[in-house]
Amino acid sequence: MRKTYFLFGLIISSMVMAQPKPKPAMGWKDVLNWQAIPAFGGTQLSPDGQWYAYVLAKYESDAELIIQKTADTTKYVYSIGTPSFAQMSFSDNSKWIAFKVFAKDKDKKAAAKPGGKPVPDKLFLVELASNKKTEFDRVKSFAFNGEKATHLAVLLTAAGGGGAPSGAGSGASDAAKGADLLLFDLAASKTQNMGNVSEMAFDKAGNWLAMTIDANEKAGNGVQLRNMNTGVTLTMDNDKARYQSLNWTEKGDALALLKSTKDEKYKNERVGVLGIKNFSAMPELTVYEPKTDSVNFPKGMTVSPNRTPYWSDDLTRLFFGVHKLELAKKDDKKPAEAKKDTTKKLSDTEKLAKIKADTTLKTIEDLQKALAKIKADTTKNAVAEKKDDIDKPEVTVWHWQDKRLQSRQQVQEMQDKNQNYLSMYDVATKKFVQLADSTVKNVSVAAKQLYGLGTDNTNYELESSLDGQNYADVYLVDLKTGKRDKIRDKHYLPNFWAGPQTSPDGTKFLYWEGTNYFLYDMVSKTSRNLTQDIKTSFVDVDDDHNQKTPPQGIVGWSSDSKSVLLTDGWDIWQVPTDLKDAKGKALVAFNLTQNGKRDGIRYEQRYQLDPEEKGIDLKKSIYVRMYGERTKKSGLARIENTKVLIVKPLLWEDAAIGSLTKAKKADVFVFAKETFTKPRQYFVSNSVDLTAEKQMTKNAPSFDKYAWSAGTRLVDYVSDKGDSLQGALFLPAGYEQGKKYPTIIYYYEKMSQSLHNFANPGYAGTGWSPSIYTSNGYAVFMPDIVYKLNDPGMSAVWCVLPGVKAAIKTGVIDETRMGIHGHSWGGYQTSFLITQTNLFKAAAAGAPLTDMISMYNLIYKNSGTSNGTIFEGSQGRLVAPWENWDAYHRNSPIYHVTKVQTPLLMLHNDADGAVDFTQGVEFYTALRRLKKPVVMMQYKGENHGLAKQPNRKDYSVRMMEFFDYQLKGKPAPEWWSKGIPRLDLEQHLDKRIFED
Repeated sequence: MRKTYFLFGLIISSMVMAQPKPKPAMGWKDVLNWQAIPAFGGTQLSPDGQWYAYVLAKYESDAELIIQKTADTTKYVYSIGTPSFAQMSFSDNSKWIAFKVFAKDKDKKAAAKPGGKPVPDKLFLVELASNKKTEFDRVKSFAFNGEKATHLAVLLTAAGGGGAPSGAGSGASDAAKGADLLLFDLAASKTQNMGNVSEMAFDKAGNWLAMTIDANEKAGNGVQLRNMNTGVTLTMDNDKARYQSLNWTEKGDALALLKSTKDEKYKNERVGVLGIKNFSAMPELTVYEPKTDSVNFPKGMTVSPNRTPYWSDDLTRLFFGVHKLELAKKDDKKPAEAKKDTTKKLSDTEKLAKIKADTTLKTIEDLQKALAKIKADTTKNAVAEKKDDIDKPEVTVWHWQDKRLQSRQQVQEMQDKNQNYLSMYDVATKKFVQLADSTVKNVSVAAKQLYGLGTDNTNYELESSLDGQNYADVYLVDLKTGKRDKIRDKHYLPNFWAGPQTSPDGTKFLYWEGTNYFLYDMVSKTSRNLTQDIKTSFVDVDDDHNQKTPPQGIVGWSSDSKSVLLTDGWDIWQVPTDLKDAKGKALVAFNLTQNGKRDGIRYEQRYQLDPEEKGIDLKKSIYVRMYGERTKKSGLARIENTKVLIVKPLLWEDAAIGSLTKAKKADVFVFAKETFTKPRQYFVSNSVDLTAEKQMTKNAPSFDKYAWSAGTRLVDYVSDKGDSLQGALFLPAGYEQGKKYPTIIYYYEKMSQSLHNFANPGYAGTGWSPSIYTSNGYAVFMPDIVYKLNDPGMSAVWCVLPGVKAAIKTGVIDETRMGIHGHSWGGYQTSFLITQTNLFKAAAAGAPLTDMISMYNLIYKNSGTSNGTIFEGSQGRLVAPWENWDAYHRNSPIYHVTKVQTPLLMLHNDADGAVDFTQGVEFYTALRRLKKPVVMMQYKGENHGLAKQPNRKDYSVRMMEFFDYQLKGKPAPEWWSKGIPRLDLEQHLDKRIFED
C-alpha cells in the first residue's frame, strides 16, 4: 500500500513539474522592446502579388523591414532605423523594391544634443530575385519610372543636409533649392548624375522624366524633360525664375507647373503657369504670364504658388489659383539697398542750392512753390520716420459682429494668407477666366471639367460660429464660360454627406434635404427627390448630436453615372438616377445586400481595390466589410454581378476583419484579422473568394512571452432610459472561473465595438493601455453610452451604471475594487460620475470638462473656435445655457463636488488647447478646499494629450501605481500619499527615472 502511495506521489510530482512556467505580466519597461506593424503605411503588396513587405517598429529602437514571397518562405530582413513614417515602393514590374533607411535611434538622440549633427537618410534598392542591395546616401526622395520600370530616380539633399550652398542668395527664399539627381539604370547598374534639380516627376508610363532646375544665382534655372527611351533631354523653358509644382495628368499625356519671378515692388513673387503637352511627338509649351494680360487678369493679383496647377481632361484648359500681390514696404528692402537709398538723401541746404541752379524756375512764385515742396517733403519724411521708430501696441480687437472669432482668425491666419481663387486659362482662345472670388471663395471642379460647384457661407458664417449649425449657398459654375448661378439658398450641412456629391460623368450631383437625397442635373438645371419612394430611411438615426436629420453615407456612384449606391446604415441600395431605361421600363431602387437590417448586419464599407477607378464598375465584383451590430462579428463579402447583383459572404468570424487590398496586376488579395487576444496579422489569398488564406506577417513577435488576457465577453444591458446597449468585458490574464478581479471601467461614447480589437501595449498620450492592465491581472469593461439632449452627464449615469451592474453579474468583476477612467469627453464623464455615485473605489480623469457654463464660453484653442458650437452642434448635446440653465447645472461636475467620495487622479496640462487648463484647476481646487483626496498631474507645455515620450512613460506608470494602490492594496506611491514639494521634484524624478 505504501508503494502505491509512493508511486502516486511520483506521478503527481512529475505532472506538477511538467506544467509550463507561468508567463510574466507585461511591465511598462517591456513596452520599449515591443515590436508591431505601424497603424499606417506599414505594409505593401507588390503589383504582381508575389511579394509582401511590412515594417516592425519599436518605441525607442530601430525598425525592421521584412520582405517576403507570398508563395514560399523566401524572406529578407533589413534594419531601417527609426522612421516616423515608412517610405517604400515596389517597381511596377515587381522586380525591385526601394526603401528609405533612417538614422538609428542612438544617432537621432546624439544629433538632438548640443553640437550634434543630423544623420541624413539613405536609400536601399533591392533586386528581389537575388537580394542584391544598392545603397544611396543623403536621399531626399525617390521614384521608379512608372510602368516602364527601367530606372530609379534618386533626388539627394545638399552635402550639408539640405538647402543651398553657402552664399547662394541673401535670403531663405532666394537660396537655391536644387541638388544632385541620380538616375540609376536598373539593368546596367549604371548611374547618371544631373545637377541642381529641385523637383522631379515621371509620367505614368515612365517614358518621360520632368525636372525643375534651381541653381545658385538662378543660373540655368528652367524646366527640363528627359526622354527615357532616347536619353535626350529637352529644355522647355529657361529663365532667372523659380520653377515648381510639377503635376502630370493621370494619363501622363500632359504636364503643368508654375514659374515664379521676383518683383521688387511686391513682397510675394509674380507667378505664371506653364503647360506642356503633345508628348507623342515634339512636346509643345504653353505659357501664361498674368503680368502681360492687362485685359482679363485682375489687377493687383498673380497666380498663387499655393495651389498645384492641372490640365483639363481634354487638354484645352489649365486650372490654377490666383491671389493678391502684397506691396513691399520700405523696411522690407534688403540692407544693402537701404544703405544705397540713404546715400541719395540731400540736406535742405543742398536742395535749396539745387533749386537756385535750376534754370526752369523763372519767377518768384516758382521758387516759393519749390521751397514749399521741400518743407512738405521734410515734414512727411519726419513723420514717417517717427512712425517707424514708435513701438506699435500688440492688440487684438474682438468685435461682436466678427464672423469668425479673433482666435479662430489667428489659427487660420496662414490659411487666410494663402487663400487663392480657382481660375483657368483656355489655351486655344488664350483667355483667362476667374472662377472663384471673394464672394464665392470655394469652387470644386466636377469630373470632365464641364461644371463646378461653388459654396458660400458668408451669410451664415457668424450664426454657424455661434450654434454649430452649418449652412451655405450653392452655385453652379459653367467651366467653359465662368458663368455662375445660385441653385441652393441656405443649404443645410449637418454632416459631410449632405453636401453636393458629383457623378463620374460630371453632369449630376446628389444633395441632402430634409430626410431624402435629391438628384440635381447640371445640364438641365433641374432636381428631383431620388429616395422618397424607397421603403427605407437614409437618416442616420444613431447620430445623437444636436443636428437635424443627418444622412447616412453615400457608398459611391456607379462608373456610368446611371446609379448611385446608398446605405441606410444596414443594407446597400442601388438607386437609379434615371426614371426609365432605354426601353421605357420604369427603374426602381434595389437592395443589394437584402439581409442587413433583417439580421442585424451592417454592410459598412466598400473597399476601393483599384486606386484609379472612376466610380464603381457594377460589372465587376464589389467587396464590402460586414459587421454584426449585436454579435460583434465581422467579415468580408462580395457583391457580384450575375444576372442581378447579389451578395456573397466570404469571411464571417468572431474577430475584427478588414483592411482589404488587392495586387495591381493580379487577383491576389491581402486582408487583416485580429482579436483582443491575438495581434493583428495580414493574410494573403489567390482566390477572389478569399479562400486558402496564408498568414504573411508575424506581428508582435514577442507576444507569446507575456501573460495576456484570457478572453472577452459581450455584456448586454438596458440603460435607465430603455436603450438596449452592450459592453465589452476583457478578462484578466490567468482568469479563473469563479474568481473576482479588480476592474477598470473605461468609456468614450460607444465602446462595445472594440470587443475584437487588439490593443498594442504602449505609452499612450492618455496613460491608458488596456492590454497592459489585463496582463497585470485587471479586468477591463468598456460600456456603450447613448445621449439624451441636454443631459450629457446624466446620460453617462443612465448608461454606465446599468452596464457595470450587468457586468458584475458575470462573476468576473470584484464590485468592491472597481476604478473608472476616461480622457477628454471620457474625463468629463469620469469627473461627473463620481459626483453621482460611490460605486467606484478610484477614478482617473484626463483633461476633464468640469464646469459646463464656463466651458461653454471658453475657446477651443487648437481650432480657435468657441466651445459653444461644440456644445450646441456636436459632442456637448446641449442648447445654449441661457435657454436651459438647469441642464448646465445638472450636468456640471463642479456643482455637485460636495458629493465626491472617490479618490481622484487627474491629468491636465497647462497648454491644453481642447479643454482649457482652468477646467481641471477649478475641479482640483474645489476638491482640495473640501479636503477630498485628489492629485492633479500637469506636464509643462503639453497639449490635450501627452506627446513627449518621457511624459507618456511617467504618467502611464503613475496611473497604474494609483490603481494598484486603490484596487489591489499595494503600497501608496509617495507622490500620492504625501505629494512632492517643488524643491524636491528634481530629486524625485531622478529617483523614478533611475528605478525605471
